[in-house]
Amino acid sequence: MEILRFAIGDLLVMKKKHPCDSDRFRVLRTGSDVRIRCEGCGRDMTFSRVALEKMIRKVEAAEDKGQNG
Repeated sequence: MEILRFAIGDLLVMKKKHPCDSDRFRVLRTGSDVRIRCEGCGRDMTFSRVALEKMIRKVEAAEDKGQNG
């Protein structure tokens, strides 16, 4: 099984939609438990990393703010 890599600020696209009809969540904290926030309604949730990795369809990296150009 592949371990998904994501960091604070990354956008997670989930397999199922949240009740507000959004499937995108922003990573707020990482570790053995991961805290995410719904981009649609702002709901804040905490999941174990194992449970969360099963729910993720795709990880979109956060834009680097320190790049020149």
